Amino acid sequence: MSEPLTCDVVVVGAGMTGAACALYAARAGLAVTVVDRGPVAGGTTGAGEGNLLVSDKAPGPELELALLSNRLWAQVAQESGRLVEYEAKGGLVVAETPETLDGLRRFADTQRAAGVTADPVPADRLHDLEPRLAPGLAGGVRYPQDAQVMPALAAAHLLRASGARLLTGREVTRVLRTAGGAVRGVRTDRGDLHAPAVVNAAGTWGGELAARAGVSLPVLPRRGFVLVTEPLPPRIRHKVYAADYVADVASDSAALQTSPVVEGTAAGPVLIGASRERVGFDRSLSLPAVRALAAGATRLFPFLSGVRALRAYAGFRPYLPDHLPAIGPDPRAPGLFHACGHEGAGIGLATGTGLLIAQALTGGTPELDLTPFRPDRFPRTTKEAEQ
Repeated sequence: MSEPLTCDVVVVGAGMTGAACALYAARAGLAVTVVDRGPVAGGTTGAGEGNLLVSDKAPGPELELALLSNRLWAQVAQESGRLVEYEAKGGLVVAETPETLDGLRRFADTQRAAGVTADPVPADRLHDLEPRLAPGLAGGVRYPQDAQVMPALAAAHLLRASGARLLTGREVTRVLRTAGGAVRGVRTDRGDLHAPAVVNAAGTWGGELAARAGVSLPVLPRRGFVLVTEPLPPRIRHKVYAADYVADVASDSAALQTSPVVEGTAAGPVLIGASRERVGFDRSLSLPAVRALAAGATRLFPFLSGVRALRAYAGFRPYLPDHLPAIGPDPRAPGLFHACGHEGAGIGLATGTGLLIAQALTGGTPELDLTPFRPDRFPRTTKEAEQ
């Protein structure tokens, strides 16, 4: 005898991606339960900067997802911009040398052909956009579509707006499947939740949750630090970063990489990133990483050398080997859907991911082709090959 259904879909993960999946699934008419072993935004989301970027993405599936998400975030902002601290500030990517500027402009040309607004900025106009930038920069490109939210607030708001049942402090220990292999819910340390669909929005733990469903997904954590300054009057107008940040995002290196990324916030502090390294789930403070962030930020904005950094915090980006998230149904476990592996772009890509998951859950035609995001695109493990 089968157990009565708890809901139509269980979303595992109460971060930004899980919240967006819950919102769009609920708007599609599904009864949603969100479960997380910690609090809302207690993982990667709570350690994020809130970037909604198109500027750092090359033409291809991720950029298409970013443009879709960008439009959806603008809709969220119309409904509740203040509640999520949405700022349509735009991005400014700067080059320190003529050679770097040539590469940045070529990159922008390819993005422009794919639907991105990318405005070249000559060296003598940089200070019109950012008066406190360092002198001597070669030029840049302005991206007016870039924006920012406060990630923890935004995740909490999307969950509240979804009307989903929220169960925090419950760890999913197993994804339940029938004898035929179909998903029938999840087992938690506080009881079972029965549903014909489960969404894996577990962020850096997405690989572990996949394993608990009997499939593999090679999600790895990639650590990053953020420096937070004392509150300041508005002094930095855009999200500003050096052109080498794009190469760092696309890199497969496990070693420490840093490139300056600087932005103000509605609350006053300036956020300074970005570092990347694969060290497992080690949260210990890395002085080399923090020093490199401070040096890069003051190189772009010399006035920051006289500003106090109040704290530094670490977060873990859910990294997949080909730098694309896993989005959509898993053919190895009917009823299992994945929405994880967005690396450092999960805040910005969450809305588009949520909409695509909702469309897949309800049997609709996804707005984007999900083939590049297939969760089974990676080589099979030995265990899977034996099944």
